Amino acid sequence: MKGDTKHTLIPKLRFPEFRDSWIQKPLAQIATLIDDRVGTTQCTPYTVTTGVGLVSQENKFGRTIAGDSLKNYLRLKKNDFAYNKSATKAFPQGYIARYLGKDQAAVPNSIFTCFRPDELQIDPAYLDYVFAGNLHGRWLKKYITIGARAHGSLSVNDDDLMRLPVPVPSGSSSSAEQQKIADCLTSLDELIAAEVRKLEAMRAHKQGLMQLLFPREGETRSRLRFPEFCSAPAWEMYELGPMTSRIGSGITPLGGDKNYKSSGRPFIRSQNVGWGELILEDVAYIDEETHKSFVASEIQPSDVLLNITGASIGRSAVADSRIVGGNVNQHVCIIRLKQNELYPVLLNQYLISDRGQKQIDNFQAGGNRQGLNFGQIRSFLIPRPPTKGEQQRVAGCLASLDTVMLSQATKVVALRVHKRGLMQQLFPSPQESEA
Repeated sequence: MKGDTKHTLIPKLRFPEFRDSWIQKPLAQIATLIDDRVGTTQCTPYTVTTGVGLVSQENKFGRTIAGDSLKNYLRLKKNDFAYNKSATKAFPQGYIARYLGKDQAAVPNSIFTCFRPDELQIDPAYLDYVFAGNLHGRWLKKYITIGARAHGSLSVNDDDLMRLPVPVPSGSSSSAEQQKIADCLTSLDELIAAEVRKLEAMRAHKQGLMQLLFPREGETRSRLRFPEFCSAPAWEMYELGPMTSRIGSGITPLGGDKNYKSSGRPFIRSQNVGWGELILEDVAYIDEETHKSFVASEIQPSDVLLNITGASIGRSAVADSRIVGGNVNQHVCIIRLKQNELYPVLLNQYLISDRGQKQIDNFQAGGNRQGLNFGQIRSFLIPRPPTKGEQQRVAGCLASLDTVMLSQATKVVALRVHKRGLMQQLFPSPQESEA
């Protein structure tokens, strides 16, 4: 590709003060590849976390894993970019992160290609948002052979990456328009971050409240009790098993995700069960014929769903109308309580509390959280207030907080969706920007 590619590139949304046309420039024209090695220089080794960016190995892994290979790492300075040639779900062709630190940084040369933007031509923050929209992925997918990997990374030719056509405003106001776009999206990112912090504060408040509302281990009275129950008898511990009518999980259809449909009966997997909430953005579906063969795992109203294997073990949520009539797979356990024994919401809140999680941890050999069996679940000791009225009050209090947090989480999701839509309008469409 020689010089600028002068296709008609007009974003759907522009700031009114800018009227110059847009052009495409090869990445090689606005950035240069980095081949500076660490050698004997004191550098902090970094790695990448998709969607987050470059983070130190110490922070991500709890230790530095570079070892003797650190001397061959590529050195970075502020505003350099590192392309991680590892496929992820969000970025199948790899992820490009911008380095924002001030210290001497380095990344593995084996899976990273790094480049330095010419800041006289391109605003690094603007370029960062271009990559966040996966422009590079749409370009590189036609050059990457499916399954082609070298040393665990995608086999990507640096020349192909550097031919990437980058859409930029032309004319004397190019830098100003780039900065205006970057500032707009940065402001939105700051708003999203503030709303996320608010959500995290709510979750921390709820966790603290649960520690007060449930008796501590070895105790029978909670430190915080509703006034009308202060003189009521102490809480008692009960095994979960006798309070249930069903404890069991499902199976995955033969053939796995090839049998999932775009509509039908919801098929709940571990990723759909969060900390006290259902996460249904990527819920799978199965057809009626498959559902009929999974009768034992059909979800009923107020079933408590508990993840029993893998990294998400211990997460639980209460089934609601959105998934009733669906099924669970083998990684999710249905806990169905007998009527008048225990409020499902109260059980769910206890399971995700520190004390409930400690019981789950105690069943895992060496704390590895590998899996729970049904016998272990039946043996869970659950604290129960002496009256249904107190059960309902505690459950209702925590459920009301869940409602507020759900509203806040929905707000965060809406802002992120708004940001994606805004980026699609502030940059030319993918069809127009590919050469």
